Amino acid sequence: MNSALKVSKRDGRQEPLDLDKIHKVVTWAAEGLNNVSVSEVELRAHLQFFDGIQTSEIHETLIKAAADLISDQAPDYQYLAARLNIFHLRKKAFGQYEPPALLDHVRKLVDQKRYDSHLLEDYSEADYAEMETFLDHSRDLNFSYAAVKQLEGKYLVQNRVTGEVFESAQFLYLLIAACLFSGYEKDRRLDFIKRFYDAVSTFKLSLPTPIMAGVRTPTRQFSSCVLIEAGDSLDSINATASAIIKYVSQRAGIGINGGRIRALGSPIRGGEAFHTGCIPFYKHFQTAVKSCSQGGVRGGAATLFYPIWHYEVESLLVLKNNRGVEENRVRHIDYGVQINKLMYERLIKNGNITLFSPSDAPGLYDAFFEDQERFEQLYNKYEQDDSIRKKTIKAVDLFSSMLQERASTGRIYIQNVDHCNTHSPFNPKKAPVRQSNLCLEIALPTKPLMDVNDENGEIALCTLAAFNLGILKNLDELEELSDLIVRALDSLLSYQDYPVPAAERGSLGRRTLGVGVINYAYYLAKNGVRYSDGSANGLTHKTFEAIQYWLLRASVRLAQEQGACPLFEDTTYAQGILPIDSYKQDIDTFCDEPLHYDWEALRADIKEHGLRNSTLTALMPSETSSQISNATNGIEPPRGYISVKQSKDGILKQVVPEYETLKGAYELLWQIPSNQGYLQLVGIMQKFVDQSISANTNYDPARFSGNKVPMQQLMRDLLMAYKFGVKTLYYHNTRDGMEDPQKDAIQEDDDCAGGACKI
Repeated sequence: MNSALKVSKRDGRQEPLDLDKIHKVVTWAAEGLNNVSVSEVELRAHLQFFDGIQTSEIHETLIKAAADLISDQAPDYQYLAARLNIFHLRKKAFGQYEPPALLDHVRKLVDQKRYDSHLLEDYSEADYAEMETFLDHSRDLNFSYAAVKQLEGKYLVQNRVTGEVFESAQFLYLLIAACLFSGYEKDRRLDFIKRFYDAVSTFKLSLPTPIMAGVRTPTRQFSSCVLIEAGDSLDSINATASAIIKYVSQRAGIGINGGRIRALGSPIRGGEAFHTGCIPFYKHFQTAVKSCSQGGVRGGAATLFYPIWHYEVESLLVLKNNRGVEENRVRHIDYGVQINKLMYERLIKNGNITLFSPSDAPGLYDAFFEDQERFEQLYNKYEQDDSIRKKTIKAVDLFSSMLQERASTGRIYIQNVDHCNTHSPFNPKKAPVRQSNLCLEIALPTKPLMDVNDENGEIALCTLAAFNLGILKNLDELEELSDLIVRALDSLLSYQDYPVPAAERGSLGRRTLGVGVINYAYYLAKNGVRYSDGSANGLTHKTFEAIQYWLLRASVRLAQEQGACPLFEDTTYAQGILPIDSYKQDIDTFCDEPLHYDWEALRADIKEHGLRNSTLTALMPSETSSQISNATNGIEPPRGYISVKQSKDGILKQVVPEYETLKGAYELLWQIPSNQGYLQLVGIMQKFVDQSISANTNYDPARFSGNKVPMQQLMRDLLMAYKFGVKTLYYHNTRDGMEDPQKDAIQEDDDCAGGACKI
């Protein structure tokens, strides 16, 4: 059937609109899907056609019409819209639906300098002929609409100015594998490429944005997280700012440790002048963070850390507050407040906290991370020393101020620095952990830079990935997947470039990885257990035990082949200490699940062969990368059955996995009565996770008298998290009462006291 309307072809020719062609494409996209109507999509789209419309606009109109129909009653429209979008992207990339031959494609993009030339140097025509047999382009049709929009917006190689796209998803996955395993022996690398390609293209493994967007291109910096520590000197502060700029420009999220900087009014140059304090330098860091746009999408992002006992803490706690003037606010970065057991004890005992400038209290700052007993001795000593400048504040007032700012901004985070060092893969005497990262899941050693080329400084990088728990048939699959992901990420450490020498030394010395999970909410739902009632505790213990065990096994195996990481002796693993030895045993009061793996044999193997990687696990938010796998993000409960995510590509609707079958089994965020069950699960995970966890606290004011969350509740939850061994707390989420309970409407983000309480 033809219409009187004319369409404009790509070459400028005009011809009559052919509705039969449109019908065939929409019918193809709807094949095998439930509860979708081809005619409904066509009708909605046809209303928006006009004379002279471009064929590409027709296709975009069809995609939007299908996407608008996504609902909990008809979730399969997310696949219909995705298939139409895949068709559209392939036409843009290749001029036709069928992709070209792999080798022809690689030659073309290497010639255009869009792919790294080593792809042609390292592999022969015979290799490409074999890799061609691995490719399964039909897997493109398994993406949801949100996934395709994320691919289109962030991951596919493209010209971001003109909107031209140059590849499709299966090429992306295969060529990432080819890059990461290019250094392996010729007789086995193709086998690793096939197995890794199959794992990522069927969504068993989830890769982070820097790897998806960058590996295979000439850009070679793929670490998601960068931790930079500033010292207490102008040279160090400027070197920190310079390093921030270098890494922000390469899309990394930044953690900044600003806690060493001396307080306002401290003497400098022997009393020749007074120090201006932290705030001007924090502003300097903020300017560095926002100086580079990340791929033209948004400015950089950072979290800055300082101790709760810092002399300026009362001013630092309100830096994000909307009240106040620009001179005393630094609003465009987030903050992590560092706490330890002594500070919590002062709170519980209704005592005082004494504030010091780190520069006035020798050894106190370092002991805060390295030695908790030494910290307490020095802290008590300096409190009695009248010659040292100090302030005293009631602990309850200081904690209340911190929690009030956390509640009002959502972005004052918590780091329990003692847990980060006592339950750590690093020996705190040799390699203390003094900060976390942007999203509060990384816990790695750093050293301040004295200048940009400082040979003694250390910038920590972490390279991330995740297991898709929802797709696992059983935990035995983790053995193979762990081997693949450890090999791939470890290869990436040698493959990537390092813009700052201090980052190269730390990365290649420690070889730190952070493998997390996505789709945990779906995993609980399909196993018939819930966040809030303890029913998920045993399953969570078994699952995270298996994850850490198999990742350590893979790293031991790699150490046998390629050698332990050069700084292995800095780890507690080198002392024969495993995560199961140092966790907070309060966990045992609500989870009696036994250990299921042979940890003693593993301990013996680690002592004999070492580990290739100092760390293996970190649980990240995975806000963007989980969408590629049509998974629930990280470990969080969904706010609704449909996620409505605001991104630069517009509104993206995504339905939770197996919604029609499992909708009664999902426990939605605002159905959960308190934080207790969730924090118990985080504590169980933290027993095994060697770095940290992006964990949130969530509050619905409607559950409390006067629609106001009591400060006592915030205190209780903070102390509970500490008691369960939680290392970090990320967002504080407050329900605003305007949300649709069927939908999860959130802004995409790149992409944690009661007197009777004991700790």
